[in-house]
Amino acid sequence: MTAGEASLVVAGGFVAGVVNTLAGGGSLLTVPLLVLLGIPGTFANGTNRVAVLVQSVVGAWRFRVEGVSGFSHVLPVLAPMLLGSAVGAYGVARLDDASFERLFGIVMLLLLVPALFPPPLSAAKIGAARMGPVTSGITFFAIGLYGGAFQAGVGLFLVLALVGRGHDLILANSVKMVAVAAFTAIATGIFVYEGQVYWWPAICLSVGTATGAAVGARIAVRGGERVIRPVLVVAVVALAGRMLGLY
Repeated sequence: MTAGEASLVVAGGFVAGVVNTLAGGGSLLTVPLLVLLGIPGTFANGTNRVAVLVQSVVGAWRFRVEGVSGFSHVLPVLAPMLLGSAVGAYGVARLDDASFERLFGIVMLLLLVPALFPPPLSAAKIGAARMGPVTSGITFFAIGLYGGAFQAGVGLFLVLALVGRGHDLILANSVKMVAVAAFTAIATGIFVYEGQVYWWPAICLSVGTATGAAVGARIAVRGGERVIRPVLVVAVVALAGRMLGLY
């Protein structure tokens, strides 16, 4: 990597860290960014997980410092997510680069609308009354499965599911950071074992995501989300089109 490419990765990581702290979907930017810099798709996916893990640990710590800890609240849903993450990461690690990049491009386009315009939290609260233990286990296994395989946008679904369990939005985001740190640790271990991590880009990306996670709350207060999301729309559409071979 050149100095300019490293700076671009750090900057992209920072934006992703802020977006992930506010809601989710930052990997919709970072994985394609790594691919456009010449990193094969499966390696970009694995490399991105290192940064997501660092970012999630920093975010969980910052929530704890602010007096909102999600550690105890994550325990009831942790086991199915960890199992799902292991299955998803192992499965996607078997894909070749071309198949992964096209599949990820499709995922990006499918997630564009819910990532930018998430459904009302009231809908999740209505669903809470109907979510029994079996439904809850299946839901969080599916979230872990998707998170282990692709990661991008998993925070959005996780927040909605946690609100569905009765948590308010602030606590749900805190629990989300702990949960993502836990199941990403499993997925990252699998990608490291498979040799699908480029460490120098991973370090640069981690610097950006960790910084973005640490300052995300301040940016949200100052209206940063209204600035970031339009930029994310353009980036996701452009990068998805490139990965799908549209131009």
